Amino acid sequence: MAVLTGFLLAAFCGYAGAWYLGMIEGNFALLMLMAVVISGCYWLAEKFYFWPQRLKAAEQLETEKAKRLQELSKMGIDRVDTETGEARDRLLMQPWWLDWTAGLFPVILVVFVLRSFLFEPFKIPSGSMIPTLWIGDLILVSKYHYGIRLPVANLKLTQGTPVARGDVMVFRYPPRPSVDYIKRVVGIPGDEVAYLNKKLTINGKAVPTEVLPEFFDESVMRYFKQTQEKLGDQTHNLIVDDERPAFIPGADDFVFRNQCNYTVEGVICKVPDGHYFMMGDNRDNSLDSRYWGFVPDANIVGKAFFVWMNFGNLGRIGSIN
Repeated sequence: MAVLTGFLLAAFCGYAGAWYLGMIEGNFALLMLMAVVISGCYWLAEKFYFWPQRLKAAEQLETEKAKRLQELSKMGIDRVDTETGEARDRLLMQPWWLDWTAGLFPVILVVFVLRSFLFEPFKIPSGSMIPTLWIGDLILVSKYHYGIRLPVANLKLTQGTPVARGDVMVFRYPPRPSVDYIKRVVGIPGDEVAYLNKKLTINGKAVPTEVLPEFFDESVMRYFKQTQEKLGDQTHNLIVDDERPAFIPGADDFVFRNQCNYTVEGVICKVPDGHYFMMGDNRDNSLDSRYWGFVPDANIVGKAFFVWMNFGNLGRIGSIN
């Protein structure tokens, strides 16, 4: 078992190392599931086989000690060194390969349950959601808000709260599902979303906006035009770059692309059933549904709701609008 365990631990380390070095595309949910299953098997084996075997050996040692004392007593020997405590402790001690598997199972299981069904932490790597989310923000995502889903398979078990316009959502990037993206929900199934000349309309109605003071983006050391926008019942701030053109360059050939019409003014899309149209709040610096298409319901990870830390700016801590 020690050799088998060593091989399994080496395989896990090798997978994680290759992922970190960019040699393979990792899947953390799958890695956690495998860790739970394997460590759980060791935990069951420890509880129902290895521990009873060690306990039996320790009891046998105590029985042999008592028998020896009885035989020596018959011979008239009453004082003898029969200390077996250290030997008993060695017999009951878990070997290293159980410490690193069965011993870690409760911790791995708790992390797996929390991450898969309750909350998952993410770090914002880019400025596509500025000014709502800044580079370096550490956020929490509710995994149950839109319904509880099976890990890895991502099959929905409960309905949860319907996706609403204005939600900040984490999802699996459709062209590359192993990568998680975060954007704002702009269009829900059945909506006609138009983004023309940098003005957003939904189902023919202009989205209410209010001009705000310019926003200074520290990541690029520039001021940008800032607007407050209201999607559904939610308001949020966004920025636009007047130096960037309105047309969408280099849009991919995505599924349901025939539902979109691209012009020099921008794009108009009809959102298919079971899909969502996503955009970043940094409208001219966001790779979103305008470029790679719609997000299917099966790709939803959860709703972002709280910034719990930004080591460069503690003032960022708070709820997400």
